[in-house]
Amino acid sequence: RHVVLIGESLDSVDEAIDHIIASDLADRAMQIEPVELAEKISVSDPLNLLDLRTREEFDEVKLPRAHLFTQEFMQEILAQWSRDNLLVVYDHQGARSMDAAAYFEGHGFTNVKSLRGGIDAYSAEVDSSLPRYELEHA
Repeated sequence: RHVVLIGESLDSVDEAIDHIIASDLADRAMQIEPVELAEKISVSDPLNLLDLRTREEFDEVKLPRAHLFTQEFMQEILAQWSRDNLLVVYDHQGARSMDAAAYFEGHGFTNVKSLRGGIDAYSAEVDSSLPRYELEHA
């Protein structure tokens, strides 16, 4: 058998399974749990928290110490933010933040995490005073 995964040629099903497991472990290593993030926020650890949602979502509910990501702000992040401090990116439910974390890692940030489950999981698991919401799809 010959299995192809995203441009990579693997010679067996076992190799394909190993590849999937390794990819999952890499994804998990790049995530931070909501409770762990809450601890870091509460003790004022050096932390850059970047919200990837829309301005409307950010204005309605946000995590303490969070900055709204914009293309203009991106220039400041790349030019001025420490590459070594913890950088946590989050969105509504964690769908896009993994890609953003990988992007920042690719630009030399050495301690980047994606909030597992986004602000929705943070609200459900840590701070129920943060309103939860559903996005309407047009």
